[in-house]
Amino acid sequence: MTLDLDALQTRHFDALENRYAEVLAAQGYDRLLIYSGRPARHFGDDQDASFQGYGHFQHWTGQAELTHSWLLVHPGRRPVCYLHAPDDFWHLPAQLPDEAWTERLEVTPGHYDEAPPSVAGGRLAVIGDVSAATSAALGAELNPPALLTALDEGRVRKSEYEIACLSEANRMAIFGHRAAREAFLAGGSELDIHLAYLQASRQRESVLPYGNIVGIGSHAAVLHYQHYDTQAPRERYSLLVDAGHRYRGYCADITRTWAGAEADPLFADLIARMHDIKQRLIAAVAPGVGFVELHERMHRLLGELLVVSELVSGSAEAAVESGITRAFCPHGLGHLLGVQVHDVAGRTACNGIPLPPPVEHPALRLTRELEAGMVVTIEPGFYFIPLLLAPLRQGTAGHEVNWPLVERLAPHGGIRIEDNVRITAQGAENLTPRIE
Repeated sequence: MTLDLDALQTRHFDALENRYAEVLAAQGYDRLLIYSGRPARHFGDDQDASFQGYGHFQHWTGQAELTHSWLLVHPGRRPVCYLHAPDDFWHLPAQLPDEAWTERLEVTPGHYDEAPPSVAGGRLAVIGDVSAATSAALGAELNPPALLTALDEGRVRKSEYEIACLSEANRMAIFGHRAAREAFLAGGSELDIHLAYLQASRQRESVLPYGNIVGIGSHAAVLHYQHYDTQAPRERYSLLVDAGHRYRGYCADITRTWAGAEADPLFADLIARMHDIKQRLIAAVAPGVGFVELHERMHRLLGELLVVSELVSGSAEAAVESGITRAFCPHGLGHLLGVQVHDVAGRTACNGIPLPPPVEHPALRLTRELEAGMVVTIEPGFYFIPLLLAPLRQGTAGHEVNWPLVERLAPHGGIRIEDNVRITAQGAENLTPRIE
């Protein structure tokens, strides 16, 4: 069935207008000005860093690359987009896409290095990367915390339009992952694999939702490995690719791990078992399930994996309680996903203030109960990280670990399997197509 994106986007826009009107009225604001943001200039240079627009600006427009632009939300009136599009022969001036939402706006192109001059009157809030001087000149309140919290909460449950965009981002990312696997099996370097991903997913590097992670062998043990070797390694034990796609502002975030020609047979078996763990965790997803509880279930499953693979003696329960599983997987099970890869409002809040994650799970980005409409990543991991294994080896739990087997598998780096999952009233819908 072909989706009518225009109709879905129109309903999404209707819901945004209603939501913002309710939030502004509840907090006593007449109007809201949202700034897309400005690129950061490298110190002592005339070049800018890569840019990504402010999330709340993208929530309305889906435009991640529009700089210096503003959106004025005045309930009861058409939103106004102050589009930064100065006359320029060095760069192509910005244009809005041919999408349904643009018909709902009053578009005022111009030069907006500073805020638009015609937004005064009534109680005004301005949000985004705006200076105090600019907000003072506008007579506006800058980034009011209670307002930001309320607007963040409005992004937690996705509209049908947003689900369609996230699904398309996943579909396009899969082309990249398949090409990455083929490039690896053909003997390519990390850079070759990265370039194959970009070509197949039809993206330039500057528009990726995040920097692709492409790690061969031991590099897969670096969770956010940030380099691309230009030479292929002599031994091809494994490949980990964590890479996504952005469609109309919405992000896919997918990870796969593959065994190479020189892989230990046990490592290939571990990959298959990690796929099974991911599927079991997705099957447990449902409204009302606490994500902390789901994260702890991942650790119990990792404990079982360590025992059945003879990497750890004793029981799976002991492997969790002693901290062994955390040494093999230090990151959280997943996070909210939307116009930001790590989307907002993932932490349980008290009186509007996000609470820190549990002490024993400091890297957990999502601590809330799951609700229908959320989109989350489910990404169990299993790694051989020297920095974490060294203290484990020296501690009291170290005698439970099969260190010769760990050393045999360490050149493979690690495993991460990640899908993007929509929470439904009945349970879960996996938005990530099969790659294998």
